[in-house]
Amino acid sequence: MTLAGPVCWAPPEGVTIRGTVVLLPGRGEHPGLYGRLGTRLAFDGYRVVAVTSPDDVAGELRGNPVPVVLLGSDTGGLAALSLAAELPVHAVVTAGLPLSAEHAEDRSWAGELDARTACPVHRTLLETDDRLRRGALLAEPAGIPAVLPRTPVLVLHGGADRVADPKAARAFAEMLPAGRFALVEGGRHDVLNDVAHRSVAAEIVQFLEWLRAGTRGPVLVRG
Repeated sequence: MTLAGPVCWAPPEGVTIRGTVVLLPGRGEHPGLYGRLGTRLAFDGYRVVAVTSPDDVAGELRGNPVPVVLLGSDTGGLAALSLAAELPVHAVVTAGLPLSAEHAEDRSWAGELDARTACPVHRTLLETDDRLRRGALLAEPAGIPAVLPRTPVLVLHGGADRVADPKAARAFAEMLPAGRFALVEGGRHDVLNDVAHRSVAAEIVQFLEWLRAGTRGPVLVRG
């Protein structure tokens, strides 16, 4: 496995592959930062591939088990939405979708780190990673894609996101033909790698299982 290109996490030997998740990192990130999430989704039977560029996505769709879902963090979410409108994928999951930029006063690395995550394990990883592009969150993201997918979209967002407004993410999910919104209480921008990463991963797995069931209804009925 090389961190210079796509990184793959496969289900344990003997486990039936239940689908494929293609992960697109956000600003400043690379595939190697998603080992914790990739390992957890793979344990539940999903083949996970984290790519270095949206240009790599089409090549990861051929011959892989269905359903195929694009999972994008930050600007990776914008790219996933755009690609899903033209590629044969079954659903999209976005996290920390940067639709309405928040300009924090503290533009130092310490400020960026605090905006990204409160998880001590992930903070240590970011602090010691020489491939993370510090300051990348200051770059303006692209806008909403002109053509949106009609496939199911799960929009995940941190309630304490200082990089992208959660209200804008909720409004976006509500305008989608098949959008679902999940707010992570107290979550910061890198919600896939924040304190509640286990609950977020579980929400993704529930969405994937719902998709596998043919979107006939919720897998779990609460209340």
